[in-house]
Amino acid sequence: MMKRRMPLLNCLKAIPLGLALLVACNSADDDPRPVLQEARFKGLTDSIAQFPDNDSLYLERALLLSQSNRHELATEDYQKAWELAPAEPTALLLVSNLMLVNKPARAVELLKEGSRRWPQNTEFNRRLSEVYAQTGNAVEALQQFDLLLQRDSLNFETWMEKGGLLVRLGDTAGAIAALEKSYRLQQINYNGFTLANMYASTKDPRTVGFCDHLIAKDSSNTQPEPYFIKGTYYSDTHQYALALEQFDEAIKRDWTFTDAYLEKGIVYYEQQLFDKALEVFTFTTTVAKTSPDAWFWIGRCQEAKGNNALAIENYKKALALDKEFVEAAQRIKKLSN
Repeated sequence: MMKRRMPLLNCLKAIPLGLALLVACNSADDDPRPVLQEARFKGLTDSIAQFPDNDSLYLERALLLSQSNRHELATEDYQKAWELAPAEPTALLLVSNLMLVNKPARAVELLKEGSRRWPQNTEFNRRLSEVYAQTGNAVEALQQFDLLLQRDSLNFETWMEKGGLLVRLGDTAGAIAALEKSYRLQQINYNGFTLANMYASTKDPRTVGFCDHLIAKDSSNTQPEPYFIKGTYYSDTHQYALALEQFDEAIKRDWTFTDAYLEKGIVYYEQQLFDKALEVFTFTTTVAKTSPDAWFWIGRCQEAKGNNALAIENYKKALALDKEFVEAAQRIKKLSN
C-alpha cells in the first residue's frame, strides 16, 4: 500500500552539488555573451575590461550570473578566476557550477587536483564522492570516504556521511553498520535519529530499545522523533495499538508534526476504520494545508466509503499540490473510467 512516508533520513545530507546535474539549463541563445552588457552585469563587465587580471571581479560576476541562472557564463568566470588565482573556495565554487552545466568529468579532474594541492581539506574528497555517486560510480564514491577514514577513523561525521551514501546506493546493512559506528563515536540526535530510522525501516526489533534509549537521553522530554520512529516500527509490524500510542506521544511534543498525523491516519485506514482515519486526515489539512498526502488519504477514505466523486475531488487537490503525485493521478484515472 502506498504510504509516501518521508522518513527521518533527512538527517542524511542531501547531495549538495545539486541534483540539477541533468536539470539546470540556460536559455538557448546562440550567443549568450550580449547578456554581459545588460545593466545588472555591465558595471562588472566594464571593470573586468579595465582590470582583466583581477580574479575577484570574475568571482563577483560569476556569483551574479549564477543567481540569474546563467550557469554557462558563470562557469567561464569561475574558471577564469581559478586560472588567475587558484584557491580552495574558488575550486569548490567552480566544481558546483560544472555540475550545474553537466560537466562531471571536468569536476572530477578539478576535485582530484584540489585534493592533491590541499590534502588537509577533506571537502574535496567529500565532493568527489558525491560526484561519483551522482554519476553512478559507486565503488569510486565509497573509496573517497575510505580514504578519509584512513586519515581519521574516529571522525563520526565521516562515518555518518558514508552511511548516507550507502543508503543512496541501496546498501542498507552497510549503512546501518556505518551509522552504528558514527553513533558509538559521538552520541547526538543528528546520527541517533537516523540510525533509529534505519532500524525501523528494516523492521529491526532493536528499534524499540534504541528509541527508548534516545527518549531517556532527552532530558527536556520535548523530542517527538523517537516516538514517531517507534510508531512507524509498530505500524509496519502491525502492532497498531502500540503505534497509535507512539504517534500520539509524538504529537503531544509537536502538534505540527504532519507525518505523525498521517501515519496515525494510515493505521486507522489499514484497520478499515475509515471514519476515524478520515477525521485524522481532515484535521491534518488544518495543520498543514499544503500537504498533498493528507488530501490523497482523504480521497482514499472517501473511495473506501464509496464516495467516488468526493474521492476524485480530493485526489485532484493532492495532484494540484504535487504535480508528480503519480498515485493520485492513477486513482483519478481509475475512478473516472
